[in-house]
Amino acid sequence: MKSKSAQKVKLASYDDLFGISGQNPGEVITSVPINLFHTFKGHPFRVLDDDKMAETVESVRKYGILIPGIVRPYPEGGYEVIAGHRRWRACELAGLEEMPVIIRDLDDDAATVIMVDTNIQREDILPSEKAHAYKMKYEAMRHQGSKGEKHTADMVGEAAGESGRTVQRYIRLAELEKELLDYVDTCKMPLTVGEKLSYLKQNEQKWAADAIINSGVFPSKSQAEQLKTFSEAGELTEGRIYATLVKKASTSSSVTIPAKKVSDYFPAAYTKAQIENVIYKLLQEWKDSGEKGEL
Repeated sequence: MKSKSAQKVKLASYDDLFGISGQNPGEVITSVPINLFHTFKGHPFRVLDDDKMAETVESVRKYGILIPGIVRPYPEGGYEVIAGHRRWRACELAGLEEMPVIIRDLDDDAATVIMVDTNIQREDILPSEKAHAYKMKYEAMRHQGSKGEKHTADMVGEAAGESGRTVQRYIRLAELEKELLDYVDTCKMPLTVGEKLSYLKQNEQKWAADAIINSGVFPSKSQAEQLKTFSEAGELTEGRIYATLVKKASTSSSVTIPAKKVSDYFPAAYTKAQIENVIYKLLQEWKDSGEKGEL
């Protein structure tokens, strides 16, 4: 009598299973022990033990895995999961030892495209997940010979029904520092603002994240564009970032200090940017001290 691991069945149609073209003639489904599975390298999608997972686990206990995963041989033994990470986790939680899969010999680029396409249409995907997934698929398709930035971006978004321009915006988010990307994920900062800030250098993004935390103010799209322009011109300083945020938070009242009075406190060699940087740092220290009643 053959074991479950050896049981195989003809796969009628790849499209029937995934809604994606790419059926291989004679492809089979094989039941594989889940302790042989490895996570796909750089897998950008969350696998959460949430209410949806609980529903999936209950379904798996009742009916088993209805749609097989896709795996490929892992160099050090076992199999790398390309599609089916949530089903794999559901099997673990349901106490199943094996999972039905399609075993394919795929190179990194082909595996990446399938991995992204079989996940990207889920409703609960975060902007950060899309950002890294689209970037991975974009780079894979360029390796496969896709020509032209716009053409490739259009093809990347096709599986999710999104335009190439939207794909490019998400790919830019992958360049954001984690603190800033978290703000986009939690809807505290719009995607368009995150896109603009992604053009800032790494240290400038850290300045921006610190300024947002310290001031409690998030930049608007126009202000993010200003910061991007300053950065491209090599004129962005930590003080200038604070100045931009303070402008947004300020009321109709304003205070103007004559340049002559300010210059008396700084060496003649100090530039305007250096002076601004010192002033805003001192104001922030004063604010943090909690002694606003006296200087």
